[in-house]
Amino acid sequence: MIKLDVLNLLEKNGKTKYWLYKQLGMSYQNFSRMINNETKSIQYENIDALCQIFNCTPNELFKMTDE
Repeated sequence: MIKLDVLNLLEKNGKTKYWLYKQLGMSYQNFSRMINNETKSIQYENIDALCQIFNCTPNELFKMTDE
C-alpha cells in the first residue's frame, strides 16, 4: 500500500502540522484526512504544493507499506 509520508518530512524540517495546514490553505477536515492517510486519493495540485513546500520530489512524499 502507498502512504503519504508527510509527518516524516515535517519532522525532518522542524515544522508542525499546523504550519503545513496554513501553507496548504485547505479545509482542516480534508487536510487531516490527507495527513492521516484516511483518503482514497490526493489531487495533483496538492502533491505539487507539498513538493514545493518541502522542496522535494513526489518519490519523497510517499512510502510503500505491507498493509
